Amino acid sequence: MAGGMASCQRSERTAFAGNSPVAVLKAKSYQQDLTATILEGIRLCGVAVKDKRVLLKPNLVEFDASTAINTDVAVVAAALEAFRSLGAASVTIAEGPGHRRDTLGIADEAGYWKGVRNFEEQFVDLNRDDVSPVKNFAGMSQFFLPNTALAADLIVSMPKMKTHHWAGATLSMKNFFGLVPGAVYGWPKNTLHYLGIDNSIVALNRQFRRTFAIVDGIVGMEGNGPIQGKAKDVGLLVFGEDLVAVDSTCCRIMGIDPAKIGYLQQAADLGAVDPRQIHQRGENPLSVRNDFALISEFAAVRLDSTGRNG
Repeated sequence: MAGGMASCQRSERTAFAGNSPVAVLKAKSYQQDLTATILEGIRLCGVAVKDKRVLLKPNLVEFDASTAINTDVAVVAAALEAFRSLGAASVTIAEGPGHRRDTLGIADEAGYWKGVRNFEEQFVDLNRDDVSPVKNFAGMSQFFLPNTALAADLIVSMPKMKTHHWAGATLSMKNFFGLVPGAVYGWPKNTLHYLGIDNSIVALNRQFRRTFAIVDGIVGMEGNGPIQGKAKDVGLLVFGEDLVAVDSTCCRIMGIDPAKIGYLQQAADLGAVDPRQIHQRGENPLSVRNDFALISEFAAVRLDSTGRNG
């Protein structure tokens, strides 16, 4: 455990000014040239990459070959190549799965060892990374976070597009649960559940503000996500620096009203929920809308047929 306060990533609570670019690009399969698609998404969003320490944060939870739980390794490998080609000072893959499992074992089952050359040399298990304290996290006097995440100049959230049986949807913001060290706060990140899932999502996104998202919506998960749902072909990647705007856009694609998702409403000062504040680039979210099946507890969050709610 590091003794000093790490400050490369810090909380910045300021009013949101609007006008967030979010790019929605078609990607029909994991076999196509995803590096080119990711480079186009980065370009459309105007992200500065050169000389930055980049952390790629995929979603690795469990593995089940019959469905689509984890961020596909093809997307991660393509992002690694894309950010390196743009002159990033370093690119690291890092994750801290929420369940008490062998992280490298999950990565192996999910194909990361085969799909990413020299994977182990480029990967950090955030559950067991050295940590430093940050102040005023969700009302706590101090909270410990991994040094690898705190030192990053750009954290790229790379979730799978999924429904969630407690939050309604799990996308780029919820993916930050994997930044919390399980070795400190238990499994499945118990402290975050005690604080409340919505509250914890927002607190993490207040802490980490230098971000970008690449949402794996090539194949998502619908129904009883984030683990027990069914695979859903969507054929899209979604990009943006404003994670609130990215998640709001993904919700509209999924047929979910973002105005009825608790964590997005709590984070309205951090980014754009209102579509009038989002500069949509690439595909129109309404033209590629593909309603995800919802469990009964979330039937009321269905976006209406006009797509104008929220």
